[in-house]
Amino acid sequence: MRLTAFTDVSLRLVMRLAVADDGERLTTRAAAGMLAVPYTHMAKAVARLSEMGLVEARRGRGGGLLLTEAGRASSVGAIVRELEGDGDLAGCEDDPPCPLREACRLRSALVQAREAFYASLDQVSVESLVASPAHRTLTLLREPPVGG
Repeated sequence: MRLTAFTDVSLRLVMRLAVADDGERLTTRAAAGMLAVPYTHMAKAVARLSEMGLVEARRGRGGGLLLTEAGRASSVGAIVRELEGDGDLAGCEDDPPCPLREACRLRSALVQAREAFYASLDQVSVESLVASPAHRTLTLLREPPVGG
């Protein structure tokens, strides 16, 4: 199973925010630069994570992005499950639909595999993701210089 680019960007942001110093407020643009993703993708991730209650985005002076307590306490499985959704892993209902879909066992096997994948990620906390040595690497990330 492969995560969507959107989920990947969202998890990177959660990880970086989890190691932010007290009072450190990253902007969406700074986070995009640090994590090497386009600003528009980061803005979408910030919006979705804010809707989920995992990230607080404050505007204006003293604003920026902040990982909420709910975000800090979340399991990676819960975050990925919410971001990825529960759509078909195979194209059973594509246009045209698969002619085997009525008698096929692949769909149920894939659903079971996805649930096992999520259950495994349920055991991983955001805090465990950012423990050393990842913590040091995450804290060293800086926004690239303008024009560089």
